Amino acid sequence: MGVVVMLMISLIVTMPSVQTLQVEQPNNQLSWAKTLKSKKQIVTNLQFYFHDTVSGKTPSAVRVAQSFYTENSPTRFGAVMMADDPLTESPDPSSKLMGFTMEALLALSANCVLHSVREMAVVGGTGLFRLARGYAVAKTHWFDPNTGDAIVGYNVTIVT
Repeated sequence: MGVVVMLMISLIVTMPSVQTLQVEQPNNQLSWAKTLKSKKQIVTNLQFYFHDTVSGKTPSAVRVAQSFYTENSPTRFGAVMMADDPLTESPDPSSKLMGFTMEALLALSANCVLHSVREMAVVGGTGLFRLARGYAVAKTHWFDPNTGDAIVGYNVTIVT
């Protein structure tokens, strides 16, 4: 099932300045983000779990638009979703909450949810990640094919 998705992630990250070419783990509370700063660019690595719930009475993602052909498409091509999915430190839904999906960081690529590992290009961002580029590797931790609910681990490398 090949689906082109836009993953929009907003994370509030307060990172202290670091010395040239040194990796620093900003504040022990932000163990999911590492920054490498060189003379001309900053490389940031983010690790988190994305909890996508499309079923039940309180879904975190809902379809807001679709093409005429979406319902009969095995890939759901043309579906536009809005999401407010929690991002956590581990796959456990009750683990430390790090943020929610919102507009800020754009990953645009084929995201075949039936493949256990996917790579997507990061092609933009806002705020701290303005003009970002990089890649995101997504690994499905859990997926329910009956409901479409999933927990996906993300490792995102961003250069600004």
